[in-house]
Amino acid sequence: MIGIKRTGREIFFFVAFVNKPFVSLPFSSITSMGLDNCEVAVALLLFLSCSCSVYGDAGDTITTSQPIKDPEAIVSAGKRFQLGFFKPVNSTYRYVGIWYSNISAATPVLWVANRNKPINDSSGMMTISDDGNLVVLNGKGEVLWSSKVSNGSNQSTAQLTDDGNLVLKAGPNGNLVWQSFQQPTDTYLPKMRLSANARTGNKTLLMSWRSSSDPSVGNFSAGLNPLGIPEFFIWNNGHPFWRSGPWGGKNFIGIPGMYTSVYLRGFTLQDEGDGTFTLSSIQDPAYRLTHVLTSHGKFTEQYWDYGKQGWEYDWEVPSTECDIYGKCGPFGSCDAQNSPICTCLKGFVAKHQDEWNKGIWTSGCVRLTSLQCDRIQNGSEVGKEDGFIKLEMMKVPTFADYWPYPSSEQECKDECLKNCSCVAYSYYKDFGCMAWTGNLIDIQKFSEGGTDLNIRLAYTELGNCYNIF
Repeated sequence: MIGIKRTGREIFFFVAFVNKPFVSLPFSSITSMGLDNCEVAVALLLFLSCSCSVYGDAGDTITTSQPIKDPEAIVSAGKRFQLGFFKPVNSTYRYVGIWYSNISAATPVLWVANRNKPINDSSGMMTISDDGNLVVLNGKGEVLWSSKVSNGSNQSTAQLTDDGNLVLKAGPNGNLVWQSFQQPTDTYLPKMRLSANARTGNKTLLMSWRSSSDPSVGNFSAGLNPLGIPEFFIWNNGHPFWRSGPWGGKNFIGIPGMYTSVYLRGFTLQDEGDGTFTLSSIQDPAYRLTHVLTSHGKFTEQYWDYGKQGWEYDWEVPSTECDIYGKCGPFGSCDAQNSPICTCLKGFVAKHQDEWNKGIWTSGCVRLTSLQCDRIQNGSEVGKEDGFIKLEMMKVPTFADYWPYPSSEQECKDECLKNCSCVAYSYYKDFGCMAWTGNLIDIQKFSEGGTDLNIRLAYTELGNCYNIF
């Protein structure tokens, strides 16, 4: 007997022979991930090579005449991905999902179709409906999930590609009308494109599971924020939870080591010219690299180690208290190496000192001495021109404006001084001039990476500080 066993969000493949005990192979890659005593008996490659009614001759395609019924599945042409039915741990519900195929250890579910409407039993089916939509039905024929396209046809076909993308094609010419990459679950795969439009507000978002046993939409979402210079955000019920820092041409400035990472540096961000920005990865899908938004709001990176035959967990955010969005409030700076972690920028004091003393920092800090422009407007003594204090290796504040005209750091500084609303600037290598107005929120001191941040202060606040110019 050959079959599939699911524990949590992971799938195990097993085999038992007539009149022989269950065969178990102790994969070191599984125990290294803390999954002791898991029973795994055979590699998926062996599983797929066997004659088994679970797969039949479905290939990689679903049509009106060739649906899949639980527990049937389809496998992409190159045997990289599989689409079928699964049951999460501690749950009796059934779902249609996509996971890696041909792997000799546990593999995570990458995409779920009917995540918000589970199947109560094993009577489920995925097929093409009369109007050309890809649908998931229960045993009563009720539609639990649909691709919801208006331009389908009775000749529509759904195909699972070797990129892990489930695509719906309509008509005799096979026009692409829908794809799972445009409606992701909680996992980002190479070749997937996450887009956001600053004009319409439309975004392609990753949406976390509710819990490890419930794939319905959870509290956390992640995607691009296109306002100002684009950044990658995690939101908790719509509120900012973590951000990447602005895109600096080759990397996100607020992710230390991104430019030198073998995996993180594969990302590119494209300005489509109509207010739309698109984040994509140039990594080969054969690397089996995934980025997952967990039910606890962590954005994690994992990849398949072909040598160890197991999953390696390489990186995650947020990783410190300082990574939490706005931890120290406006004009506060967070340093995970310090105690307390929050301090006011030079020239600023805590807005509510009693709260600050208790470690409640979200109200932030306020300026001690007004800037020259404010003093002119108030009719007070003008005094000397403002200056800047330089902070090094910083995660710069959120909502930066890009100024395309300054071609040097000096010009960037001069432009900021001319603008009464400008309270800080940064000139990032190979990118250009960034400037901020209003409150400076979510500033962090790094031990490596980041960039210089220049804070505008009244001349009397500069004193004899180092790094003033």
